[in-house]
Amino acid sequence: MNSDLALLRLLQLASPGLPVGGFTYSQGLEWAVEAGWVSTAAEFAAWQREQLHDTLGCLDWPLLARLYQASLDEDAEAFSRWSRFLLANRETAELRLEEQQRGSAFARLLDGWQLGQAAAWRASLEMSQLGGMAWLGAQWAIPLRKLALGHGFAWLEGAVMAGVKLVPFGQQAAQTLLRDLSQELPAVLDNALALDDDQLGGGLPLLAIASSRHETQYTRLFRS
Repeated sequence: MNSDLALLRLLQLASPGLPVGGFTYSQGLEWAVEAGWVSTAAEFAAWQREQLHDTLGCLDWPLLARLYQASLDEDAEAFSRWSRFLLANRETAELRLEEQQRGSAFARLLDGWQLGQAAAWRASLEMSQLGGMAWLGAQWAIPLRKLALGHGFAWLEGAVMAGVKLVPFGQQAAQTLLRDLSQELPAVLDNALALDDDQLGGGLPLLAIASSRHETQYTRLFRS
């Protein structure tokens, strides 16, 4: 696949129109707003920056790299092991279920495209959207760094759009947040790709509390 086509495929994977249901989740933000922890654009930026450096930088991106390499190596066992590790590091039932539901939706998309993924990969691909992106990125020859940055920007954009609805703030503030937070992505990615296996894992107690409380929040805009 040439570089132009790989870029177009990356834009497709990073699109909010990808039918995996990402826009239906707030990842604890809805409770954080309800509790008064996040009430301004500045507080949202601080909330999201913590996740960018901890969760994305210490868990999601390093695992994307390992899942991508396992896909290149056609190592289904390693792919399954890292997929299970990802689920084990999602700290609440809500976050684990979101991961699995998005993974199942992505796997159905792959089935529809009839890309010929082996049965040995099917259960692992259903565990997470991250695994699906890694596998498909390898199949489509999207360079790992570009794949990771596309994934990170899509994650950040989804969070900002949730903030527009919940905090709330306007579209001008949203675009400013995207501009300011996204400029941190390359440096965080550099660190993420340098981590050894025994350095992987993130943990944000307030995020876990917010996600747990969101499971029983009385009124919700976002899925639990």
